[in-house]
Amino acid sequence: MDRRFAAILAVLVTSFASAPSQAFDSAVLKSVVSVLPLWPGHEQGGQPGAPPGQEPEGSAVAIRAGGYLVTALHIVGRATAITVRLSDGRLREAELIGRDPATDLAVLKIDQDLPVPEFGPEPALGAPVCTVGNQFGLGLSVTCGVVSAVRRSGVGFNPIEDFIQTDAVVNPGASGGALVDEEGRLVGMLSAIFTKESDANIGVNFAVSTALVRRVAEDLITLKRVARSLPGFRLAELDAAARERLAGVRVVELLPGGAAERAGLQLGDVITALAGRPVRKVSGAMAAVHLTRPGETFALSIMRGGDAQTLTLTLPP
Repeated sequence: MDRRFAAILAVLVTSFASAPSQAFDSAVLKSVVSVLPLWPGHEQGGQPGAPPGQEPEGSAVAIRAGGYLVTALHIVGRATAITVRLSDGRLREAELIGRDPATDLAVLKIDQDLPVPEFGPEPALGAPVCTVGNQFGLGLSVTCGVVSAVRRSGVGFNPIEDFIQTDAVVNPGASGGALVDEEGRLVGMLSAIFTKESDANIGVNFAVSTALVRRVAEDLITLKRVARSLPGFRLAELDAAARERLAGVRVVELLPGGAAERAGLQLGDVITALAGRPVRKVSGAMAAVHLTRPGETFALSIMRGGDAQTLTLTLPP
């Protein structure tokens, strides 16, 4: 075996081997629960009562003290009643506090205060991560892998997406579970998997970033809805010729008197970064916008006629 390859392999094995022991203290495990929704015309949780292609059960993770949990809306959206099973097996009735179809997120509340995991920063590519979820309704289990990509958008699951992609094994029932880094910090909520002919994991799995989870959950808890405002522009992908020179998205429409026009944007401008995030496609730009609250301000990096400029846009309150 090539010595350089052997050295790299040894580092990776050491990193992966250390991740679970560092990540999974009792607080992390106790912060995740199994979700047992009662769908109309079907049994509560477990197989074979689930509709084809849907999870028989799901998962949720504590997001705030006081029994607040965040989960995937597709788990509980049609439920007439919701029960959660704690990590120690006890059952608690859950109340659906709020839902956001645009991000497929929902907030539940139970009469049980659970440990809230520490929130971690956006993980680096290749960083070790582990999941905790109720895969196939068998109860909580742990799988580990690495971060394959960050800031994924336009995948096609939800209108607003800000995903962390991982190869850690994720299967039906894990939706709503936790994605944690090697220090046990929450970096995402499990949301979706790419499959071919079945629901089996093929290593392309997605977790909603904690930035978007917290943005949505905080509004659902305090307002019972997600407060959003429009930036006042419409964007389009660059054509192939333009992409030979730069990456970004083009401004093709401005709302008269809107926030974008007031910020100084003009038709034809190419946005290359928004709120500190490089922009490669329209879905990525809109994800960055929706991470910002009404009334908040963010920077726009643009190219206009070959010149780079920076503008400041404030979303309407």
